[in-house]
Parts: sequence; C-alpha cells; structure tokens
Amino acid sequence: MVAPEAAAFFSRSPASAAAVRRPNAAGWKRRREGGTQLRQAEAAAGSGRGDAVPVTLLAATGALDPTAPCPRCCAAVGAEPVVPPALGRMASSPESHTSLSLQKATRSESSQAKKSQHAEEANFYMNCRAAYLAVLKSSLENIKSKEQLSLVLQQAGRNPSQKTLNKYWTSQTTTLNFDDFCTILKQEKTSTKAELLEAFGKLDTDNTGYIFHDELYQILTMRGERMSRDEVSSILKQADFNCSGKLDYNKFCDFYMAASEQCCRAAREKLEVDSRLKQQQFGSQTETSSSAGITLPVSKPSPRISRKTDHKVAPTKGDSRSPSRPSSAQTCKAAVSTTITMGASSHRNTKLIEPDTMKEWQRAQSKGCFYLEEDGEIISHKYRLHLPQRSAVCITIKPLNIRQVEGKPCPWLSVDTALYILRENETQEHLQLVNFTEHQTKEMFGWKGELGSGVYWLLPFTTGCRLKKVKQQITGEAKLVYRGEDGDLALTKEFRAALLDIFETIDLDGNGLLSLEEYNFFELRTSGEKCDEEAWAVCKENFDMKKNELTRQGFMDLNLMEANDREGDPSDLWVTLLSLGYNKALEMTEACPFVIDVYAEKCKPRIKAMYLEAGSWQLSRAVCKSVLNKGEAKVMDGCENIIVYTYKADRRITSVIENKSENKVIIHVNNEQSKNCLSNRGLSVFAVEVAPKSMMVSQHVMPQSEQEEWVYNCVHSLVR
Repeated sequence: MVAPEAAAFFSRSPASAAAVRRPNAAGWKRRREGGTQLRQAEAAAGSGRGDAVPVTLLAATGALDPTAPCPRCCAAVGAEPVVPPALGRMASSPESHTSLSLQKATRSESSQAKKSQHAEEANFYMNCRAAYLAVLKSSLENIKSKEQLSLVLQQAGRNPSQKTLNKYWTSQTTTLNFDDFCTILKQEKTSTKAELLEAFGKLDTDNTGYIFHDELYQILTMRGERMSRDEVSSILKQADFNCSGKLDYNKFCDFYMAASEQCCRAAREKLEVDSRLKQQQFGSQTETSSSAGITLPVSKPSPRISRKTDHKVAPTKGDSRSPSRPSSAQTCKAAVSTTITMGASSHRNTKLIEPDTMKEWQRAQSKGCFYLEEDGEIISHKYRLHLPQRSAVCITIKPLNIRQVEGKPCPWLSVDTALYILRENETQEHLQLVNFTEHQTKEMFGWKGELGSGVYWLLPFTTGCRLKKVKQQITGEAKLVYRGEDGDLALTKEFRAALLDIFETIDLDGNGLLSLEEYNFFELRTSGEKCDEEAWAVCKENFDMKKNELTRQGFMDLNLMEANDREGDPSDLWVTLLSLGYNKALEMTEACPFVIDVYAEKCKPRIKAMYLEAGSWQLSRAVCKSVLNKGEAKVMDGCENIIVYTYKADRRITSVIENKSENKVIIHVNNEQSKNCLSNRGLSVFAVEVAPKSMMVSQHVMPQSEQEEWVYNCVHSLVR
C-alpha cells in the first residue's frame, strides 16, 4: 500500500510504486507510527515489529507442524508492547518511582514488599528453568543454535520474531547459557491482550471487531516477516476465531493468550513432576551476569571468558602508584587498591608510518560509525580484512572529520576509538587476538607490525566514556522542510547539510556513491530491514544513480519524497535523524563516525564491512585478553583467587577482574578518590558480579579534561 502522493511522484503502476517505496523506507517501521489512519494501518501491517505467533501455539491446535517456519501473524500487525522501552522499565520497577512514599512506609510494609519481590523473583527463575529444561537436558547445557533459542523462548510464552532472535544471536554467537536466557526473558516481555487488540485495531478502522481474510492474507504475505501461503491458510482455517471469510481478532487474542499461558504451565508441570530436573542447578540467577553471545549495555558487566593462563606485567616507569583505601572498603575482608597519576595529554607522535614510506605502501580504507542505542548499548560496523601475502602493515582508526558547521560542537571528535585485530582460523568461532591500536598520534590510534597472509577481523571499540546518554537542554527544534512560493516542499539548508554529513558517513568506501550494500547498512540502522535487488532496480529508474549506485542528489530526493509522502510532517524524518545520533538541534551527539586505514608494504589489502551490530563476545574477550597481556596484575589481599589487572594508555585506563574460584563473587568498586576522571559506568561507586572461573571488564576510565592532570584511584573490594 502506498500513498497517492507517492504514486503520483513515481508516475508508475501501483505495483512499481509500492516496490520503490522499500528503498525509501517502506520497511522503516519507526518512521510509520502516527499520521492518518491509512499510515497507521500500514505501520502496523508493514513494519515487521514485535513478536510472531509461536510455532508451539499453532502446533498445539494441530494447525502447524512444530518444525515449520515460525508464522508472523502478530509481527505483521505490529503486536509488540506499545509502551516505549523507558516507560516499560519504569512500569516494571515501580519502587524507583515511589521512593518518597516508601520512605514513609512502616518497617513491616517494607519487609512485606521485599518478601513479595523475592517471591516474584523466585517464581520468575522457576519459570525460566522450566522453559529451559523443556528443551535442554540440563540447566548447565548451552543453547547451541538460533533455532534452539527460538524453541526455548516459545516454551517461556514468548513470541520471537526473526529480528528479536538476531538481536541476541549475532553472527559471532556460538552458545548461550542459562543466565543469558534469563537476561533475555527480563528484556523481552510478553504482549498483553490489550496491546494485541490495539495493534489489530489499527487495521480495523471501522471498529467492527473483524478483519477480512483477503486483507489479512495480503498483509501476512506481503508485509513484515512474510508468511507462506500454507502458513496463512493454516491460520485462516481455525474455526475458533474464523467465520464467514473474516477473522474475529478478539477471539484470536483470547486463543493466543490462552495458548501462551498453556505453554508456560506445561513446562512448569513437567518440571514439578520430574524430580531429577527439579534438583538441577539454576545458574547464577543474576541480572548482571552475561556471557559470550549476549552484549548488554556498557553500564553492565561485560561477557564472561574462561582463561587458564595467568599474566602478570610489571608497572610502566613513570607512573605514580600508592595505596589508598577509602572508608567504604575498610570493612571488607579482601581488597586491592591502585593509584595512577597521569599528566595532561600530550598526544604523543609515535610515527606509525614514516611519511616517505607511506607513499610506497598500498592502502585500503573504509568508514564506519559507532551508534548509541536507547539503553546505552553501542553498536558499530565489523570488518573483514584479507591479505594475499605476508607483509608489514599499519592499521589506524580515527574519528571521521566530516563537515563542521561553524559555531556547532563536534563531540564525536573527542570520542576514543580503537581497533582489535583478530586472526580467523578454521572458523569464526575461534578468533585469535593479534594486537590492538594502542599507539597514538593526535586523535588517531594505530598499530604497526607484520601479518601473515589470510583473513583477519577488525573490531572497532570505544570505551563509552564519552559516547553516552547525556541530558541536553535544547531551546528549539530545527526546521527540516518548508514550502516554497510555488507551494512545493523543499528541504531546509540545515537539513540538507545534515543529510550530506549522513551520506558522507554511510558512503563506506568513500567513492561519493551509495551501493546497495552501503545503503542497506543505513536501512538496518534506521529500520532493521534491508532493501532487495528488485526494489533497488525500481529505485534506479526513479532516482539519480551512477553505475547502479545512488548519488548524493538521489539520496536527497529519497528524503524529500518521504517528506512529501507525509505532506510535510517531519516526524518520520526525525526518527531517522535520531536513530543516526542527531538531536533536535541537528547536532550529532549520540554517534561517532570513524575511518579505518590499512597500509600494506608488499600486497594490496582488502577491507569490507560485514556487520552492523553490538560488540560481540569476541570483542569482549579481546579487550580482556589485551589487558591481561599488557596490564599490571594485583592479587586481592586475603583472596588469592581474585586478581585485578590494570592497563594504562595515554588516554585510557582499563581494569579487568579475574575470578579463579569455583564460586561467583561480588566486587565493590570505589572511585571516590579519583580526580578529573570519567568512567564508562557513570558511577563513582558500584558493584559487579563475576562468575566462577571467568573474567570481565570492571571499568574504563578517561580524563574528563585532557588539558589537566588526572588521578585514577580505585579500590576493588570483595563483598562475598
């Protein structure tokens, strides 16, 4: 379905017009919320949002084989919790918003609330375990595939769409454990009947309580995560909620909720009956624990990594280290203190490449970007590097210096960047850390050495110290479009400038054109969907392209078409801008574009962006291993199984905690005596949980002002 304005704009048949909508955001679900009833219906029908009807729900009625592809009925109508994530978290934690009243409550009321909370938490973990053991033999066994993850989530009454599964099972995920599964269930809430009815109501504009099969068939096979004809037919044949060529969506929602509850109840009953399963271990059951396949927001503990070797590196000369133990740590039985005094940053020139030598070496370049998610998580491009033969190489990364508007801040230029270089072996599951870009020349970080022929992965990294959510006071919203004297819509000068910056960022190879592959990275970021070859071909017929690649003008016209499609309403355009890190003043504050250069002396290197996703367990492992290899190791006083490693660079200090014991530990971290420091945790005092036989990043710290001396004074104390 496409608006008449868009069809007129293309002057094509309705089918062709619909096709060309896709490269301009036909699937951009976040741009299609609100507007006219037609737009609301399209948003619900074509967004691919939310969760799908689980295979187990339809299999329970005999409608589908449990091994068949997961139907996408609810996904097609946008059946996901419509409450924004921030409000959802607020609703799930009412105690944080009623602190004043709680302070006035009696001790008995407080005790009762804690008991209720503990009971609720215990019930949650029992349901987690029941669902887990309905698919796996033991809670100590790992989930080994995306399909297995889908089955376990369905047993817990969840409804995973393909996008939801991709969120937790990335290209580099190999396994997920029970703790990961619990973390996922806490984030993926079940849909309520009211939310389902609201989603269907966007399609039922006449409020009849029914949706005609013909309309539903078109939606399910053409929108979102498309279903096959057989899958749709199996749904429409269900007598429980179908009659006279119509679907009674109120009955369907009742059926959906009942079947979902039945899945959970069946798994729980199986657990209660089987005493062998009932006695198995739960896992750590903590919200802060995570592991290889899941990347949580940077404010939470990093993934766990088992390690056998023990590295201890002597401190670097010139550091001032002295013991310091704040009062908060004195009562702990075991603690370790580290103090490092750093001078003002000098941006030392390490001469990664001699000027004369650089001219002779062959170069490959690619751009990319760090994007900050709503929950504080950072995602970025991931790269594959191929070297045809052994060669001396130099690899660098630095913030991309795109057009700077006079008088506007450029916060991304101060964001720290790094690249971790990993060698690919037989499979991607076991990447070997080669090194990372620790040498600095002004804002550039690089590494110079020799690499053998083969395939390597370049994983961009930023600590999150300077790329984080910050509350801003913006006086007014920038204007994006206006109507000229002829009444036609046009893009404002400021918006055009921002679009040119965006084009410069997503033009990864820097040739001044957008290939389909480059454009799809943009699509994935702004909508979570891709544009296919057929739609790209139609786009080619209607927008300016060269050599099958979109020009700057073509990119501008795509955005202008979207403005026309909404009759000048800029809400969809703002969704795009916000997802790319811009604020309402058209300032890029929640993204950091960067550029990677690879120089090789004896061969032509090839670099290619492969993914746009959150930091994987491979990256977390590489960060930890680099700190263990190059940092100072300190055994915690009174607890020889806990070791704190501290790595110092010119602009960054990173600490890693290793737990060699058989039990999980909670470590209290105190930075109150630090001066002029900025932590990625955003807190001066916090606690982290470290799983048995594992290690994790405690924190990253940078100077708040690089022009002044900064003192890192941190005490790690064992709580239990």
